[in-house]
Amino acid sequence: MRLLYEATRDAGFWNLHWTITNQPPNTDKIWQQWRGVRNPSSLTPTASAECDELSALYAFLAGRTGVKGVGLFWPFPNHTVAVWVVHPPGSAAVRVVVPTSQIFLDVTDSFDTRKFNPWHQRSIYAYTRQDVPDSFEFPKQLFDFFLSQVDKYAGASDSTLQQLRYLREGIFLKYWTPETAAQDALRRRGDLRSGPAEDLAAFESFTEDMRSKPLP
Repeated sequence: MRLLYEATRDAGFWNLHWTITNQPPNTDKIWQQWRGVRNPSSLTPTASAECDELSALYAFLAGRTGVKGVGLFWPFPNHTVAVWVVHPPGSAAVRVVVPTSQIFLDVTDSFDTRKFNPWHQRSIYAYTRQDVPDSFEFPKQLFDFFLSQVDKYAGASDSTLQQLRYLREGIFLKYWTPETAAQDALRRRGDLRSGPAEDLAAFESFTEDMRSKPLP
């Protein structure tokens, strides 16, 4: 569940990008964009979507892995996140907030944030819509890119992935150049010194990604 969260969130390591789309809360447009990706790059989004679409994507993919009870929650009329309803044996249900963007949140807010109270919404209905058929095939280059991103980043800590998310978002929004982001990542890696190997490797991979040349 954490891996899906880090992959599908805004500026996560599958390079989805939040933007206003005024689309309904489903993933149809995301799959349409992914179908057309031929040369994915670490420097550009693989798809652009709004918060309700990103949350629907997380819920849909969670359901496809066999996890039940993931649906949509509106903490505000104009904002959507995902919620995972867990039913521990012999205990009351637990609602885990999965914020697929950082809207209304701070840098310290991540998976299972307490900033939104999911009990303000009476019911969380599991996302059961079949957005794409089982026969859907990713373009090979995009599929390989997604697997490569998992290999590079899935083992890093929440803190490191959050830092890289903000750097990646800045690239998408053109707040800074790839080289500036690469230098920032190297500085953060240096600050870790003898930190976890997975975190050091993630910062190193991000630096290499920022300095990579997009395919023609």
